[in-house]
Amino acid sequence: MSLQESEDSKWFATEVQPHAPALRAWLRAQYPTLTDIDDLLQETFVRILQMRSVHPDRMYAVKPLLFTTARHLALDQLRRRQVVRFDSLSEADSAQLPEDRPGICETVSRRQELQLLTEAIQALPKRCRQVLTLRKIYGLPQKEIAGQLGISEHTVEAQVGAGVRRCAEYLARYGLP
Repeated sequence: MSLQESEDSKWFATEVQPHAPALRAWLRAQYPTLTDIDDLLQETFVRILQMRSVHPDRMYAVKPLLFTTARHLALDQLRRRQVVRFDSLSEADSAQLPEDRPGICETVSRRQELQLLTEAIQALPKRCRQVLTLRKIYGLPQKEIAGQLGISEHTVEAQVGAGVRRCAEYLARYGLP
């Protein structure tokens, strides 16, 4: 076992695994129609470990990240169950349909804009970046963020406002709205 694997194992055992019982109970309560909660829990752990392997130097608020990731996976699973049958189109019919995919220029432009937004978020001070990410990307309520980070709800609101403003200024320097 390499040094990194050993560190990841220790991190997982101390930071992630203690939340497993609460996460399992929460998933059962929130999504009673899901049949295999343990598979969902394992997939959540895999995603968290993948995030850590991609960005090992970043400090994540593990509990909200776990619950948010699990919620997204549960919703994806529920959406997949709602598959709607469509009558198949003949080849002639499908040839007349316009292509719905964006063009190459649009795809490249979107990727560049996303990269700039990522840079803008990374340029924020640590606390501001942390609060903005939890609120805008993971969708956690202000009260939960305040409790998780040990700050007031007013501070959360102020940090989100400052983060959005700074990101907008950063993007404006590159001519983006």
